[in-house]
Amino acid sequence: MIASLLRRDLAQFFPFTGSGAALPTVFFVAVAMLFPFAVGPDANVLAKTGGGVVWIGALLAAILPLEKLVARDIQLGFFDQLKLRGVAEEAMMAVRLLAHWLSFGPPLLLATFPAAALLKIEGETFTILLLGLLTGTPGLAAIGLMIAALTASLRAGAALSGLLLIPLALPILIFGAGALARSDPVSIGFVGAISLALVAAAPFAAGAAIRAAREN
Repeated sequence: MIASLLRRDLAQFFPFTGSGAALPTVFFVAVAMLFPFAVGPDANVLAKTGGGVVWIGALLAAILPLEKLVARDIQLGFFDQLKLRGVAEEAMMAVRLLAHWLSFGPPLLLATFPAAALLKIEGETFTILLLGLLTGTPGLAAIGLMIAALTASLRAGAALSGLLLIPLALPILIFGAGALARSDPVSIGFVGAISLALVAAAPFAAGAAIRAAREN
């Protein structure tokens, strides 16, 4: 059952298979392409500021899939059907989190290579940036899942999701961008610790939100 659920979620969310699923990656690359036009072609300026721009692009791209992350399945009664088959909400949300990250994180990491070339990010800075995104994107996916589950039953849920994600993701953004500013790989450990805590909490928080939406 879990394997079938994962395949179903991947088919729904993976880029170029789900409707609009590639939009976060396209948005991420677009931010990297437009930034040099805004600040000019100076390589030193791009190298100093480009890493922060990549993190902001990743944060904003993480907002885009939230509207359809769980709301559609709640409306269709999909989670109710799984509950009748004995699947706990926490298990549903854990699988959904994995599928969401697989559709969002790896494509974003691959897009970092052309983005870094556009922004003149090279050498150790690029390595730190890539490691930061590798450890930070699971946390962004976890925050997105929790917020999507909490706001799925609200009329203005889509707009509220974006407003909630940005402040909650600030610790990841601060430590991730801070590691680039100081060339400090230790900060990546803080990003990983925050992401690990969020990933551990997300299935329980999102599962509780799904149960509350069903009762209402």
